[in-house]
Amino acid sequence: MEWFDAALLSSTIRMVAPILLAALGGAICARVGIFNVGLEGLILIGAFSAIVGNYFTGSVFLAVCFAAGVSMIFSLLFGYLSIHLQANAIVVGLGINFLALGLTTFGLRAIFDVKGAFYDKDMTGLPKIDIPLVKDIPFLGEVLSGHSALVYLSFILAILLFFFLYRTVMGFRVLAVGMNKVAANSIGLKTNSLQYLAVLMCGILCGMAGAQLSLGQVTMFTEGMTAGRGFIALVATMLGQSHPIGIIGSSFLFGLMDALSVRLQGFSMPTQFTAMLPYVITIIAMFFLKDRGAASQMSEQQSSR
Repeated sequence: MEWFDAALLSSTIRMVAPILLAALGGAICARVGIFNVGLEGLILIGAFSAIVGNYFTGSVFLAVCFAAGVSMIFSLLFGYLSIHLQANAIVVGLGINFLALGLTTFGLRAIFDVKGAFYDKDMTGLPKIDIPLVKDIPFLGEVLSGHSALVYLSFILAILLFFFLYRTVMGFRVLAVGMNKVAANSIGLKTNSLQYLAVLMCGILCGMAGAQLSLGQVTMFTEGMTAGRGFIALVATMLGQSHPIGIIGSSFLFGLMDALSVRLQGFSMPTQFTAMLPYVITIIAMFFLKDRGAASQMSEQQSSR
């Protein structure tokens, strides 16, 4: 089919990266028993900070580091309120989302003196990497080569997170905190420290997700440019059962729908219809999650009998 080709798959991989990075951050928080709904705000802060860092330093590397650092600070705020002060994590996460939306809008006016969006023609985005040998392979080279470093890093981090959680002592401790914090605390684990570690790692990942969004895809910032990707990442985390490999699959599904919505606009389809496609898939995925949770509950009841 003409609409399904190497260009679509390449676009899918590019659009998967922000969702995958944020979903991995959400998975780390979920593994320590924290439901982080502030992913949307953390990605938005990262996207804006990446543009600010690139504008003032002229270095893409420093811009990504700055984005990760700023998002980590906001993630630390989330952690302090939800872990130290025992505030409701969902309420705090929603507060982070609204705070990020307001601060980035204010930052556009205060720093760049513009409204709605900021674009600088002299600003360079994340460089594309051509993989040796692979780039010369027909079809496969067009799909896998020519992406930014953060795209490749997102998949590498998913694999590393898998080994961290299931092959290291620290990873087992993280899993123990999420399974039963009281029991983990009773055997001497520093549960609060492990939760803070997970929250900070989530902030770094969301900062990189935002940097990929504003520097890897468009090289500009617009108000609310995350467009619900943080919530989609949250669903990808749940759909993947907070397992890194499962999250890769669920993130690829949402990335494909995002790329497909852009492709369908070229077939004279209404923009409103194509824009809602990723979110329709998100709602459908929630039904599967509900059915899976009901089946799991029934099996637990039967085993208890």
